[in-house]
Amino acid sequence: MARNITLKSLLRGCSDESFDDGIRIDADLLPLTGPGGLVKPAVYEGGTYQEDRRWASPTDDEPTKVVVIDNVPSQANRLEDALRRNRNSVSIPEFVLDLSGLPNLPSHLPRTLSSLQFPHRNADAYLRDAKLGDSDFIKTDLGKAIFGATAQTCGPLMAWFPQALIYGFWQSHLGKKRHNAKHARAWVSEIVGWRPATTDTRVFGLKADMLNLNTDETVSSNPNDRIEWGIGDGLGVEGGEKDKLSELGHGQVPFMGDDATAAAISFARVAQRATVSFAQLRRVTLGDGYSLDADTAARALLVALGLHAHQLAFGRGFALRSGAELRPQEIRATWLGSDGDQPFDLGDIDASRQLLEAARVHAGSVGVPVDGWGQEPTILTPKDNLARAIRSTWPEIND
Repeated sequence: MARNITLKSLLRGCSDESFDDGIRIDADLLPLTGPGGLVKPAVYEGGTYQEDRRWASPTDDEPTKVVVIDNVPSQANRLEDALRRNRNSVSIPEFVLDLSGLPNLPSHLPRTLSSLQFPHRNADAYLRDAKLGDSDFIKTDLGKAIFGATAQTCGPLMAWFPQALIYGFWQSHLGKKRHNAKHARAWVSEIVGWRPATTDTRVFGLKADMLNLNTDETVSSNPNDRIEWGIGDGLGVEGGEKDKLSELGHGQVPFMGDDATAAAISFARVAQRATVSFAQLRRVTLGDGYSLDADTAARALLVALGLHAHQLAFGRGFALRSGAELRPQEIRATWLGSDGDQPFDLGDIDASRQLLEAARVHAGSVGVPVDGWGQEPTILTPKDNLARAIRSTWPEIND
């Protein structure tokens, strides 16, 4: 019978004395269209996939060709965004960079950026270039604590950026002579397609035009603003340059050869594997003045946070991108213990939420700093240099 994950088992597994190794979650995934249905992997520069060859079993004669559908950094971002979207029930700390003071931003840009969206977490340039009230954030006591934290003195991160301790961070944006702390992720997740039917197929097509517009006359437009454009000699527009009707959305445009995009793929099997390493988490300590019990409780809280994020992001059908909608068919969770590996029941979303809450309460009771947990987001604003960079990138265009 599968065991259940409890706070007691997390505390035991995360202690310095434990010889348990971690947790592994394996999920067999199905496209919405069914077994063998097309799935669109992530496509990189040049229209390429992340291809690999891996051993499906140690008894195989040859490794198997695979395509990475969603890689480790992408999975971490999805887990963090699941926490952001469910923050009201998770109570995780959050900073919000408020951009509402920058008028006339294009409608497709966000008006706020969450610390659960920062690409580099606590080491992100958006945090470095923010203000708290009238002060540069990095010069405030809170900012100094967060930017100066390491995995071995992680109190400020437990209090304000716990996701950084499980998904990793690298303080690489302050300059070579300044603080450059680096902490490897403890939670690693990946979605892989096994035995692709082919990786050579491209999507050919034609953007049709009912009028089939085509002209030898000179066409000009400003590529930064194509609301107005000109056709005919001497009828250009301000800032205009020679252009094609196809760039303006007119005419029939074939997508062939190098212009054709990489196609979705049919796989024999699509699988997700997620692991959390207790060995990596044992490198996390709160620092001087904290007890061993507090260190253990902090690690257990991080594991509970990771388990709940996984359930939020992948415990039901999910969409990675257009053409990559997947649903879990079977999920197998394994406790990687010193006395043997044991299956356990992940439970439902309420179970992982209750485990997270119990871990948070216990952590606070033994002295783990949890200042930002359960609080309203801390609002930041962009510094003048960041505001200028945003305005320069997205200048106001007069109608």
